[in-house]
Amino acid sequence: MWQSTNVIARIDWNERLFSLRLAAKIPFEAGQFIKLSLPSEDRRLARAYSLVNSPTADFSEILAMEVADGQLSPRLHHLNVGDALDISTSATGFLTLSELPAQGEHLWLLATGTGVGPFISILQSSQVWQRFTQVVLVYGVRQVSDLAYREQIAQIAAARPNFHFVSAISRQADETSYPGRITTALETGELEKRVGLSLSPTQSQIMLCGNPEMIKQCNDLLTERGFSKNLRRAPGQITTEKYW
Repeated sequence: MWQSTNVIARIDWNERLFSLRLAAKIPFEAGQFIKLSLPSEDRRLARAYSLVNSPTADFSEILAMEVADGQLSPRLHHLNVGDALDISTSATGFLTLSELPAQGEHLWLLATGTGVGPFISILQSSQVWQRFTQVVLVYGVRQVSDLAYREQIAQIAAARPNFHFVSAISRQADETSYPGRITTALETGELEKRVGLSLSPTQSQIMLCGNPEMIKQCNDLLTERGFSKNLRRAPGQITTEKYW
C-alpha cells in the first residue's frame, strides 16, 4: 500500500550523499525500513530505505546515496522541498532491538555508508539505553565528507557517557578516525583498543549493516572468535542487514 507525501526538508552532506525529510509519519520500530517510489511511465519504481528518524518523530527521514546508473536514487536526489513522492504505508525489517536475544550487555553497531541510517534511529530510541550498559557505533566511509549526522552523533556522545563512537576513513587521512576499513580494525584488535571494550560472545550483541563484503568479512572474523549468527530458531550474537 502507498500514500502520497512531500519533501519538507533536505540535507546535502556532499555532492552525492543526501537526506530527505518527508511529511508522512509511518509507525515503525527503530531499525526498520520503508519503500519510496516516484511515478514512472510504464511501471512503479520502488526502493527500500531505512528510516533515520526516531519512532516518536512526526516525520519520516531517509539517508541515500545517488547512484549514477540507479533507476530511483538520481530522481530522489533532484527532489526539493515541496516535491511529491509516494511512501509505503508500513515499515518492515528485522534489524531491530526486539530481534536481539536477551544475552549481552554491550551493543556494537557496525555500519558502512548509508548503512548507518537504521543505527541513527536506534540511538534515538530510549530502549537501547535502558537495555545496554555500553553502546558502540562504528561508522566506516571512504572520505570524511561521507560521514552523515556527525553533529547528532556528537550530541549523543556528549549526553551519554556509555556511548562510544569510532569513525573509520579508508581513503582520506583524518586524525580523529581510524585510518582504514572496519574489517581491518576488527581483525587487528585496534577496534576494541580504541573503544576500550572487548568483544565477547557472552557480553556482546553485534549489528552489521552496509556493504555486503564488509558484512561477510566481519561475519567470518567474528565466527572465528566464537560468535554466531542470530536466528529466531537459534539465537546468537550477530544480526545483519545487507544494503544492496
